[in-house]
Amino acid sequence: MTRNEQAHETPESSPSGTLSRRWFVRNAAVGTAVVLGPSLTTVANASAASRPQCTAPVAGGPVWVTPDCDDPVYNQAVIDSETDLTSPVPHRRVSGHFEGTGKKFTLYLPPKKQWQGRFFQKVYPLQDENATDGAIAFGASAGAYTVQTNGGVGYRVEAAAAKFSRTYAARYYSSSRRIHGYIYGGSGGSYQTIGAIENTEGVWDGAVPFVPGVPSSIPNNFTVRALARLVLRDKAPRIADAVRPGGSGDPYTGLDQVEQDMLREATLLGVPLRAWEDYAYVLGLSAPDGLLGFVSLLRTVDPTYADDFWSKPGYLGTEQSGLGDLIRAARIDHTATIGQVIRDAQNRPTGLVLDSVPSQPDTTGLDLTAYQADGTKIGTLSGALDAATHTVTLDSGNAADTLDALAAGGKLAMDNRWSIAFRAYHRHQVPTRPGFYAWDQYRGPDGRPLYPQRALQVGPMLSASTSGGGTHTGKINGKVIVVANLLDTDAFPWQADWYRTQVKQALGAGYQDTFRLWLNDNADHLEEPPTGTRAPRLVDYNGMLQQALRDVSAWVEKGVAPAQSTPYTVHDSQMAVPTSASRRHGIQPVVDLTAEGRDRIEVPAGTPVTFTARIQLPPGTGRIVSTEWDFDGTGDFTARPFGPCRQTVEVRATFTYGTPGTYLPSLRATAQRDGDPDTPFTRVPNLGRVRVVVRQK
Repeated sequence: MTRNEQAHETPESSPSGTLSRRWFVRNAAVGTAVVLGPSLTTVANASAASRPQCTAPVAGGPVWVTPDCDDPVYNQAVIDSETDLTSPVPHRRVSGHFEGTGKKFTLYLPPKKQWQGRFFQKVYPLQDENATDGAIAFGASAGAYTVQTNGGVGYRVEAAAAKFSRTYAARYYSSSRRIHGYIYGGSGGSYQTIGAIENTEGVWDGAVPFVPGVPSSIPNNFTVRALARLVLRDKAPRIADAVRPGGSGDPYTGLDQVEQDMLREATLLGVPLRAWEDYAYVLGLSAPDGLLGFVSLLRTVDPTYADDFWSKPGYLGTEQSGLGDLIRAARIDHTATIGQVIRDAQNRPTGLVLDSVPSQPDTTGLDLTAYQADGTKIGTLSGALDAATHTVTLDSGNAADTLDALAAGGKLAMDNRWSIAFRAYHRHQVPTRPGFYAWDQYRGPDGRPLYPQRALQVGPMLSASTSGGGTHTGKINGKVIVVANLLDTDAFPWQADWYRTQVKQALGAGYQDTFRLWLNDNADHLEEPPTGTRAPRLVDYNGMLQQALRDVSAWVEKGVAPAQSTPYTVHDSQMAVPTSASRRHGIQPVVDLTAEGRDRIEVPAGTPVTFTARIQLPPGTGRIVSTEWDFDGTGDFTARPFGPCRQTVEVRATFTYGTPGTYLPSLRATAQRDGDPDTPFTRVPNLGRVRVVVRQK
């Protein structure tokens, strides 16, 4: 058991003195007392006739869930254990599941004196039922208990857990008060969060979707980047330097026409230009699947696509253009002789040494087929080719009979026809739903697509599935604060603007009474605090999520309107925000850092460089509580005092560089709503960065 520093059962946890007895609890309306004990099954079955089932208003559409209906699947909660813990903070942990579904839930309830009548519930398709220590501790600090399930797609199990949690909490806290609930989730969890707040009423009172995807996101946000990898991999460092602080600002300089067109295509579809500073992430060079993780799905739902791509007009595989030539040159159809089968201590094949490898530099996504020396097919394999060593490292999931048949002298065919074709799939997925302006580049003057369109639009299908049948209608039923990040290359920033438009169209001019969109600068998609090469240039956005949850609850419960939405402009699918805090709104500080008054300076080694910065917060959003300097641009920040915490801070520092080179020093400033420098929660950071070029004396 995790977090079990001082775990013990209590009489309230188990009246029979043992946790071997399971308690079955039918979901009840908010405020209804829970029934426990051996006779419960009879009581639950008797109540089923008096309560309607949750149903879909439209056949095949999303199920509408309220507190007064029972989900036909998630209708019997089973408490498996109740334990009092002291770590990470004192709380009651309640573990259970929904009978016959494989779905689990956990509740984390702080002491009664700390609870303020609310709960927070994080969702994500791949999560388990165990909330993180951080989520539990933050919830308790905000007067909330925490709810978490083991995910899956949709929102119905989440709704069932939310409704059951209210019943349990009412009993545990001996409370008849209205219990408010708030759901939040990012990336795939944003689909679930949006599906939940659009297709339920009274289950949650508010929501915080973050780094949100939309029905056009998958797989297109990844295919365009994978295509860009083929074209721009060699020029990516040049692009990165142009968009870094103190760079030229023109990433197209030095690119040939095909390369310029590719960068423009990726930019227009939404890849943030400034995100190219981490080109390895943009291009998937550091991704285990090279951004090709949806190829297997595509082969299932659109099995003729690759054949059409390489044979029919309108596809890059046949297009007579510079890009078409490059695509065909990237095609691999290579057969090598197996020189050696590498085996582990149990004599199982783990790799193959080949006599030759393809000449193409990008070997990601190869289909591998093994043959005996006489040409008899053995079977397909999965693995990764290291062209430098002529070695294929085999994956662990390969069929045993295929592995057993591998031998030196056999053949290995390598083919990337599917992975190459996949990279252009977005061209053949132009949304039919209006409003997706990033796709205008693929439409002619008459509005019709320029390229052949596939019969199935994969993005809306995956969106609906993950959302639980929801369709991003914008018809939200509760207060919503969306948090999006300006350097997000997985869920493009403009997509948050698209969803804001759906909400405005659905709710009308007064939508701002219900909806906010806050933008984070210098933050990407990944939820984990930045480390390694990400640390010098990105901030942790979890503090903004925490403040959004606190603010959405105050909005619901006390009528306290949160900070205004971040204003922005959209040009060529690129979002830009005002440079001053008073005009930017939201809750993130703005850091204006200069070196000797400029964003780029060149000095001889040994010359002191003076940095100055003005840090400002939007009015009413807190105070600056810390400033940290990283003069080398390595991500190693050191805190420096700046005086009392306040809304506007001006700082100055001098540093001498003794070694020639190019440096990107950074100042990180952090705000906190209450001006508390010691709390670990609701800390909202931002960065200021410049370039210092140090030459020999």
